[in-house]
Amino acid sequence: MTTPAATAAKDQATHRRAEVVRKTAETQITVRVDLDGTGQAKLATGIGFFDHMLDQIARHGLIDLDVQAQGDLHIDGHHTVEDVGITLGQAVYQAVGDKKGIRRYGHAYVPLDEALSRVVIDFSGRPGLVMNVPFKSGMIGTFDSQLAHEFFQGFANHAFVTLHIDNLRGENAHHQCETVFKAFARALRVALELDLRSAGTVPSTKGSL
Repeated sequence: MTTPAATAAKDQATHRRAEVVRKTAETQITVRVDLDGTGQAKLATGIGFFDHMLDQIARHGLIDLDVQAQGDLHIDGHHTVEDVGITLGQAVYQAVGDKKGIRRYGHAYVPLDEALSRVVIDFSGRPGLVMNVPFKSGMIGTFDSQLAHEFFQGFANHAFVTLHIDNLRGENAHHQCETVFKAFARALRVALELDLRSAGTVPSTKGSL
């Protein structure tokens, strides 16, 4: 018979979790992630559309995600969005650990009506972002579409991933942005999946990432 203690120990061993707190003169942010979750999200950034995009990451990446952010929104959303990207990147980096057994690479295409985006990610240990998203509008609700780049730049730099993001077509900025975040979530999910065929090994000829 499995005891509660044994169940808890197994849960701790199989769930890759992390919590990161970032405090600056501009923002106060707490991010909690469970990379082996079910897509549950608890989000409060003060920017409605940004919360909606973070929810896409949780739901389509099957990551349990808790983001609590207080920022200088009386100026604009820049510091809040960028710092959430940084903090989420740090949390994912901590949660994934030594990367043994992960698939490492992930890619996804996601459509939404007329829009189509592709995201490719590599947990390479080398941070880099190439992003080509010609947004058709500068604002999506109260979200400045330029800040999508700042979010992904912060994430890539602090999760130590190589990230390629392309919006292949789209006429509606909401649709463009949503396909980007959904494709990112799907690519992230694939890259972080544990591959039973390479259990216990680092997916690199170098032996480390």
